[in-house]
Amino acid sequence: MILNELRDKAYQCAIAHGWHEEDYSDEHFLCLIISELMEAVQADRKDKRANVAMFKEWQGNSLPLSQDTQTRRFKEDYEGYIKGSVEEELADACIRIFDFTGLRGIYIHDFTEEDIDDFSQCCNNETFAKTIYAISTIPIRVEYEYDFQLKEQLNGMLLAIFGLAKHINIDILWHIENKMRYNELRPYKHGKRY
Repeated sequence: MILNELRDKAYQCAIAHGWHEEDYSDEHFLCLIISELMEAVQADRKDKRANVAMFKEWQGNSLPLSQDTQTRRFKEDYEGYIKGSVEEELADACIRIFDFTGLRGIYIHDFTEEDIDDFSQCCNNETFAKTIYAISTIPIRVEYEYDFQLKEQLNGMLLAIFGLAKHINIDILWHIENKMRYNELRPYKHGKRY
């Protein structure tokens, strides 16, 4: 159930930040998911990886801080050690999938470790960019090849991202949860038009 809980949380955060004030097509939301995957490719090209150890070290400081100071510090540490990394962009793609499935009322299947391992093995001997391309084209490929509906397309993309994350040793759930926390602190539509 954790994936559907994350779905609901991402969707509610998106509503609160104005992301669903207009009615957009499925293709619009798929494009936004793919744009996050392309940002992951750009981060990989720049070799931009999250410094989770430093982030945790700064967050683990035991000095008593006010709630406002804790919030500000979390935001600053996130921006300093995680923002713009491969890990963050993959988490963003997952969050976009969670939001979209929440909007459309789609149930996310729980993945077993075996499911994730199978997708992780698919990344062997493949470049990061080729793997991202394969994930990005899942909606088109599985619709035309297997007549899979949107539900299966989004579940397939999410599972593939989890498999890739495992392949490159990313704790994707940790990154999703922290990016969702960061998103809660952001302004209306994160300062963007859509």
